[in-house]
Amino acid sequence: MLTTAADHGFTGLTGFAADVLTALGDLGVGVLVFLEVLIPPIPSEVILPFAGYLTQAGDLHLGLLILWSTVASVAGALLLYALGALIGLERAIRWIAWTRLVSRTDLERGAAWFHRFGRWSVLVGRMIPGIRSLISLPAGADRMPLVTFAVFTAIGSGAWNTLLIGLGAALGTQHAQLEGVLQYLDWVVYTALAAALVVLVVRRIREHLQVRRSAAAED
Repeated sequence: MLTTAADHGFTGLTGFAADVLTALGDLGVGVLVFLEVLIPPIPSEVILPFAGYLTQAGDLHLGLLILWSTVASVAGALLLYALGALIGLERAIRWIAWTRLVSRTDLERGAAWFHRFGRWSVLVGRMIPGIRSLISLPAGADRMPLVTFAVFTAIGSGAWNTLLIGLGAALGTQHAQLEGVLQYLDWVVYTALAAALVVLVVRRIREHLQVRRSAAAED
């Protein structure tokens, strides 16, 4: 029988997240990683260590987590590669920026990273938050060899996912020592969410003001 969040010592939002990850299983966590590639605000830096932590209770399998998260990373990257190849970099940036899920500044930073470091940026960029997902668009637009792209993505994403999951699993082995402080984890999560919301609002306001200034300058 699967354990529940209460068995792990989690409550509130973190308890809900633990129950969701346990219910989804290894493949379900892979689906979340796939979505994270396409919708960067879903942070794998939170999902994967938490999932790794839960492997120590036997709810999730360490090896399968690494496998499915890496497969999902490659699948999502190939989708963005195809988008860049089919419609070009500028249109892809314009379409994705329109969703407001990713800022145009971040998209252009990913493109600049690729154009500066070339194909090796696909390998290294998989381990850099903010670059990891977006590097696929310019790679596709520049028609980087598909096999090279897929191999570099698998290696970089596999290394990053293994690191995050492994850190969580290592922390899970210390569950007895951590049990007394887990009740305070909700406050950490709520604070992080509030901070992320403030950052998002401030970024959107700055972008809006920048657009207005640019329009005024053109007039």
